[in-house]
Amino acid sequence: MSILIAMCLYSLSMSISPGPVNMTILSGAVNFGFKRSFSFITGATVGFTLLLIAVGLGVSAWVGRLPAFDDFLRVAGTGYMCYIGCKIIVSRPDLESRENGPPTFSHGFLMQLLNPKAWIACLSGTAAFSLNTSAVRLWAFVAIYLIICYLSLAAWGYLGSKMQFLARVKNGIRIFNLSAGGALITVAIYLFITS
Repeated sequence: MSILIAMCLYSLSMSISPGPVNMTILSGAVNFGFKRSFSFITGATVGFTLLLIAVGLGVSAWVGRLPAFDDFLRVAGTGYMCYIGCKIIVSRPDLESRENGPPTFSHGFLMQLLNPKAWIACLSGTAAFSLNTSAVRLWAFVAIYLIICYLSLAAWGYLGSKMQFLARVKNGIRIFNLSAGGALITVAIYLFITS
């Protein structure tokens, strides 16, 4: 029973803590509301869950033999997070905006696959709970993480929807978008430099 509690606490701490995906959800919900951001939340949850399954089934051992994979993840992850950060900076909250609408399911899915925080969570969780030695533990961890991740990401979306009052403040959304997008780009560059 204690291992299940440890899995829950690990999943919660990794899912609820700020990161690139959570910043994107927050920004999307501030700009477009909770409902319109839910597709991204779902995509991010599905993407993370599939990544966790793949790592738990041993993909990390196979990928570890590819020396260029770390470099690819660094460059592609940084590039994609900067791209999303730029989309946040230029996003407009009006419902008619089609070009810069809310982040989509595919954005969330892809962002998790390129997110260094997601890879660290999967690799650390797999090692900490010895998931590669027990199929039962792996599937228990996946089920726990799926639920907690979905709820945690939805909480970021809910928080963002409660911050929509910024639309009533002169330039409130614009300042928020510049701050959130800039923060995401800064995090991406920091992860690139330090990894």
